Amino acid sequence: MNYDDFADLYDHQYDLYRDDLHFYGALAERVGGPVLEIGSGTGRVTAYLARRGAQITGLEPSGGMIGYAQARAQREGLSLDIVQGDVKTFSLPQRFSLCIAPFNALMHLYTPNEQLQALENIRAHLDPGGQLVFDLSVPRYGALNTVRHEGETFFAAGGRTDVFLVQRQDEVKQSVVTEYYADTTAAGGALTRRHYTLTQRYYTRYEVEWLLRCAGYESPRVAGSFQGGPLDSLSDVMVFQTRRKES
Repeated sequence: MNYDDFADLYDHQYDLYRDDLHFYGALAERVGGPVLEIGSGTGRVTAYLARRGAQITGLEPSGGMIGYAQARAQREGLSLDIVQGDVKTFSLPQRFSLCIAPFNALMHLYTPNEQLQALENIRAHLDPGGQLVFDLSVPRYGALNTVRHEGETFFAAGGRTDVFLVQRQDEVKQSVVTEYYADTTAAGGALTRRHYTLTQRYYTRYEVEWLLRCAGYESPRVAGSFQGGPLDSLSDVMVFQTRRKES
């Protein structure tokens, strides 16, 4: 997916998402050292951690998303260090005490080779014993193959925008494709539609545990919420905390 064309809608959709902020903020405070954020997007988590005094570097492949992040930084009087790059191939001179990948950032890795390449590259950027912490959605979706409006309506100078979506799941490939239709109605009644396609690769718990071990990490601690509760049938999120394993 080309997030350059999607950045404005993404920023509207998730600007007020707060479920993970305290968790990652408290984690960065405990670690105390430099933090690397994978998939920093429009700077929602990056700016929050920077406001709390974290020394944070963001990694984001989309120039459009970085533009929105820097606009956010300007509004909030912050200076954000965000590097444009791919998690599989980026190379930075700095090493980090903590790497985070919030809000399903690793769901843009579609094959085992891509997943291992990314995890190994992250490991190479961690200090000895450095931590990797990330969250992934539990693969539980709404009505599939059905047009849905889930309450996402935004108002701006251009008019009212309603976001509709259709999701299709491929259980063999462990992927879900979400088609977004953003319908903007101007004051005069003219309707403009924009269309975006988001493809995500979802994971199972034990698959992630094996991936981490193969990529050189310790056996992770797994939770079913940002408050630390157990992963169970009612969980909406899987939270993994692990460390770089030293041979």
